[in-house]
Amino acid sequence: MSHHLYAEDPEPADRVPAGPLFVPVRSGPAGCTARLFRTPLGGRTAVAFTSPRRLAAALGGGQPWIRLSEPALRALAEPVGATALTVDPRYVPDVPRGRHLRAV
Repeated sequence: MSHHLYAEDPEPADRVPAGPLFVPVRSGPAGCTARLFRTPLGGRTAVAFTSPRRLAAALGGGQPWIRLSEPALRALAEPVGATALTVDPRYVPDVPRGRHLRAV
């Protein structure tokens, strides 16, 4: 039996970039702004999707979006208190309101 040694094991808490993301936005006085949502426990979270199809399935085909990297989205969201990032959330229509992500 051979044992493999690794120089460094990744830490589970390390943030791994999710790649280019499709981020829902809304119009604001200074242009477009990333939409922030609330988790079931009430915390603020940035939301992103790995494809336009997934974004449209969750938020509708008319939802405007921009493409951002994970670090760029975190940099935009953290100063306004959204330290979490939710990727590819799915909304379940038969779950009572308040039990899934809500727009803020």
